[in-house]
Amino acid sequence: MLEEFGHKVTTAVSGHEGLECFRAGTFDLVITDYKMPRMNGIELIERVRSLKKEIPIILISGFADPLGLNESNTGADVVIQKSSNEVTQLVRSVNRLLRCRLPKKPPAAQHQPPAAKVKRKSG
Repeated sequence: MLEEFGHKVTTAVSGHEGLECFRAGTFDLVITDYKMPRMNGIELIERVRSLKKEIPIILISGFADPLGLNESNTGADVVIQKSSNEVTQLVRSVNRLLRCRLPKKPPAAQHQPPAAKVKRKSG
């Protein structure tokens, strides 16, 4: 679904495989599930943050609400509960987090030509 919006997506079947992909490549954002074999999403977030602290991370889980998972106790920038709104929330979150990482353009006023000099009559 994210590819339909123009994003390049790399997938992994486990936290360990995801971490290896992350180490080997260059990524703008990480999306992880919470429940995975041998390494849960919070453990993956900790390991990714140790490699690149500023990388935006989204945690998606069917257990977010029952386990009380949120941004402050998981280390993720966004936590999404799996639901019928999950796709909409994911697309909005991806776009917002990637937009925040874009370099800011200087204001247009900085690109204006210098003002013309006016000659005054002395008198």
